[in-house]
Amino acid sequence: MSFRQFAFGLTASFGIAWLAVVIVPFFMMRHLKPVEFKEAADGKEGIYFPKSAGRVTNGAEVYAANGCAHCHSQLIRPVYAGNDLGRPDWAGLKNDEERGDTRRQSNIFDYQGEKFAQIGLSRLGPDLSNVGRRVEKIYCKDGGDPKSWLLSHLYNPRANPKLVTSKCPSFPFFFETKEIEGQVPANAITVKDGEAVVPGPEALVLVDYLLSLKRDDAVPASMNHLPPVPKGAPKPAAPAAAAPQG
Repeated sequence: MSFRQFAFGLTASFGIAWLAVVIVPFFMMRHLKPVEFKEAADGKEGIYFPKSAGRVTNGAEVYAANGCAHCHSQLIRPVYAGNDLGRPDWAGLKNDEERGDTRRQSNIFDYQGEKFAQIGLSRLGPDLSNVGRRVEKIYCKDGGDPKSWLLSHLYNPRANPKLVTSKCPSFPFFFETKEIEGQVPANAITVKDGEAVVPGPEALVLVDYLLSLKRDDAVPASMNHLPPVPKGAPKPAAPAAAAPQG
């Protein structure tokens, strides 16, 4: 083999991988085409248009800057690639009191409005694709405030008796300690010795972003990666539940 052939082969090997992993996905995300619901497959017509609320862009920047993606994923894999649908509450809720089973896999529209898709590097902590829904429906099901719950978690995750073994780091630099003069601030996380801990702007936008993560809306059948079901056959159940991760 000549050096010229070697150089060409090496360039082609890396170039094809770069094209497939970087360039093609970039242009796919940049020019997303609307996906239609079909009456025959979905039971309704219209255009799929995912909605999100909150300061998504600013919060995503704080999320990225503080390395949250090192320990948390935001990717519910299709059934042929993993067992995420069976993980309790990761892919949506199995028994939502209003909508029934809302579990689904991730799709390209889930990352609209973000400069980078925060799919994550590892899963030392649970997946956050639906953390906004999980906090509202599970952690605060007895009437707690989801925003206050998340702010307290950011300040000190292990202060919650149910999360004493949490590996999530604390982010006290997101908060300010103020001396109480008169009434206690309404947004105080904790009060001690005449001082109140209140969230700063980074904490507020990050919590808004986390509460916006509710990726469990119904998607068109054409975007569903589940294996096709023969006519007349029952819909396959999600994979068996796996043990939740820390």
